[in-house]
Amino acid sequence: MLGKTGYSPVSAQEPPHLVAPQNPRAIWRYATAIALSCLGLYALSRDFSRHPHPSRSRYDEFEQCSIRNFRDTGHYFLDTAAPITVHEFEERRNRLARALVADGADAFVVEPGYTFSYFANVSQPEWEVWEPEERPFLMVVQPHRSSSGRVTAKTTFLCPSFEAERARLLGMPFLDPIEIIPWEEHWNPYDTLKNAAVFSAPDWTPRLMVDEEMRDFIQRGLGRAGFDIVGLMGEVERVRQIKSDAEVGILRAVNTGTVEAVRQMRQCLYPGLTETEIATVLDNTLRSAGMEPFFDIVLFDENAANPHGGTNGSKVLEPETLVLIDVGAHLFGYSSDICRTFFPPFLDQPAPDAPDAPVPAHLQEKLEVWDIVFEAQTQSIAQFQVDASAASVDIAARKVIADAGYGDAFTHRVGHGIGIKAHESPYLNKGNHGTPLKAGMTFTSEPGVYLVDRFGVRHEDIFLVTEGGEAELLTGQRPRGAWEP
Repeated sequence: MLGKTGYSPVSAQEPPHLVAPQNPRAIWRYATAIALSCLGLYALSRDFSRHPHPSRSRYDEFEQCSIRNFRDTGHYFLDTAAPITVHEFEERRNRLARALVADGADAFVVEPGYTFSYFANVSQPEWEVWEPEERPFLMVVQPHRSSSGRVTAKTTFLCPSFEAERARLLGMPFLDPIEIIPWEEHWNPYDTLKNAAVFSAPDWTPRLMVDEEMRDFIQRGLGRAGFDIVGLMGEVERVRQIKSDAEVGILRAVNTGTVEAVRQMRQCLYPGLTETEIATVLDNTLRSAGMEPFFDIVLFDENAANPHGGTNGSKVLEPETLVLIDVGAHLFGYSSDICRTFFPPFLDQPAPDAPDAPVPAHLQEKLEVWDIVFEAQTQSIAQFQVDASAASVDIAARKVIADAGYGDAFTHRVGHGIGIKAHESPYLNKGNHGTPLKAGMTFTSEPGVYLVDRFGVRHEDIFLVTEGGEAELLTGQRPRGAWEP
């Protein structure tokens, strides 16, 4: 504290004491105040023991209910998932090598990010600690043709010399020890790569392919070193677009599990919860099964008219609230991305064809829009056919919504590819006529109607394009109604 003479330190071992007044009348008032305070605290503690804080207690019960319900499913959805094996990573790189030959490129170069994880260590959580920085750390994949004509991948890493051992310790999925091209801090890393044995042939300008995750300063550095830099091309892009059986198994598990978490959590809702509180409990419910949420959007009524939200999460749940939840989680590096729109369980569902209990008009339109969006999704699913255009999926959904009079309220594309990223190519918009769908591609279908200042409805499920003609659902079960999401 500051006294008249300046700063006076207080001993850390002995806290300052309150000083009682010396006047007898003041002493009486002081003692009385202390006694009344003690009585008040005693009464408060007795009352709290009988009546714990209702909001905190009930919120905790809500979370426990959600996690318990989710656990009681037996987490059946996890049965289809297993980490990607080393042999599958090897095959991915070999597929990449063959695609490079088809696209006329000499190598594919990538730095830490989703693409790197796809080809080197999608199931390695340790990778996240090595983020892109000013020192280039690059994976270089080249096609190697054997004497028999078989094309396989030759992979090398351009790595700062002092980080070389760290790179080896990552345990990336290679059957043989990784090959590293080290560069010292005072060297030009791009010249180092160009002068390495893998690119040192005279009078050769190697053609390097990069994707959107490669930062501009690295691309320019490679160009100045004598490489020809080209963007992502069709065959190489399709390597990630076509999912293996193992990838489909993980996608089925994480997306079915995410839908199941929403369903089980919904049963525990009660009036007065905020959007943020529901999002927090949903995240913890997902974590209880080993999934890691990476985004959640919980919106009530008029807040859901903005597809991705933007409010502060304080709106309170009421019986007639229409709830929109869009959420994603990771499992073994793969993403879920699902959306459900529903009424809370404490709003009684109207009996079908009950003339003595008509549905109120403000609820009737919500139900009608819910059905329109569901039909739009149904029509889009029918377009998930081999060699159909990406545009056809969007157009089919958009026609249903436009014919119902809500065309201007469907403000985004109908879907996108999904894999290790929640949003991957191909993208399902009405202008993408040049991208044909192929067996093994996985997509969201997520049509929506958004009525400003009123409410929004979106249904989102995941589908696999198959050779057989009918798309396979990877979210377990589509919603059955506004009371059965």
